[in-house]
Amino acid sequence: MVGAQDFFFSGLQKTGNTSNALGSRVTPVGVTQIPGLNTLGISLARIDYAPWGINPPHTHPRASEILTVIEGSLEVGFVTSNPDNRLITKILQKGDVFVFPVGLIHYQKNVAHGNTIAIAALSSQNAGVITIPNAVFGSKPDIPIDILAMAFQLDKTVVVNLQSKF
Repeated sequence: MVGAQDFFFSGLQKTGNTSNALGSRVTPVGVTQIPGLNTLGISLARIDYAPWGINPPHTHPRASEILTVIEGSLEVGFVTSNPDNRLITKILQKGDVFVFPVGLIHYQKNVAHGNTIAIAALSSQNAGVITIPNAVFGSKPDIPIDILAMAFQLDKTVVVNLQSKF
């Protein structure tokens, strides 16, 4: 039996805990949190940022994102696809909106001296997220060291060190 609880989420008024290495916390509201979103093609998230906190480079393989700054200011950016790999960046203030096209690697950094809050709307009920550093250096099992060393043109000891952090 479907009821109101299948179309409801409470919690976006709560500040996310940003006391982590990145200084940010994403509170997702997708089909997992609201089953009634299934097949509707929409979801959203609240992102809290401590001063100078980041939402690290990531991609949503199944959705474009539109981000609105609710409080504070953010540096945002995305990288265009090959062969240009051009970085598009902007500093956003309270009330500003920025769009990240589907599948492109993007990030946000709090450039305010206080906390920043943003709301991201996504064009899928299950946008997915691939955080680039976690995926590359924290895969299970590990991507072979020699492949990462060659791909990133790094010494193998640097790759081992990076993998140990994820």
